[in-house]
Amino acid sequence: MRLSTVLFLSLMAFLLALPAHAQSGFFDPDTKKWVTYRLTPEAASKIARKKYKRKMVTYRGKEAPGTIVIDTDDRWLYHVQANGKAMRYGIGVGKEGFTWSGTEKVTRKAKWPGWTPPPEMIVRERKKGRRLPSYMPGGPKNPLGARALYLGNTIYRIHGTNEDWSIGRAVSSGCIRMLNYDVEHLYENVKIGTKVKVL
Repeated sequence: MRLSTVLFLSLMAFLLALPAHAQSGFFDPDTKKWVTYRLTPEAASKIARKKYKRKMVTYRGKEAPGTIVIDTDDRWLYHVQANGKAMRYGIGVGKEGFTWSGTEKVTRKAKWPGWTPPPEMIVRERKKGRRLPSYMPGGPKNPLGARALYLGNTIYRIHGTNEDWSIGRAVSSGCIRMLNYDVEHLYENVKIGTKVKVL
């Protein structure tokens, strides 16, 4: 075995043997304590925008062009195109206990939608010490972001977000979140009646 390979394997064994907090931080010799790296929302947003950048990709599914396919496990939304292609967008999805699957249709589209939190969400968040409004008009501070595509008769939507850091994460109450510039792009390319398949 080459010396470089032995050194690499030794280093990896050393790193894996470190406590979990040591793997995500550094030892401060002044305080003699482990310091954990913490991402700010701004830094996490920058990472999400780069990692989940919109891209035309090869698509091998059987869905007809125009269909929206949502892969909640891998955090991607595919807008199927002709010739085996799809526009792929990064998404945020429902947290544990709030995921769902099935087929719906886009029944409504809205620019800068207002938000009416469901009563059960208001109660749930109040128990955590967070007060939600009964209604919030559309705008940059609204959690639904710049655009919304309403799905069937459900309470779920594909919508933008004012929390870019949440893209790629399971944090919503079941809605599909997108970066605002991505949901604006999708909105312009989707019609009422579009089939939406959530895996």
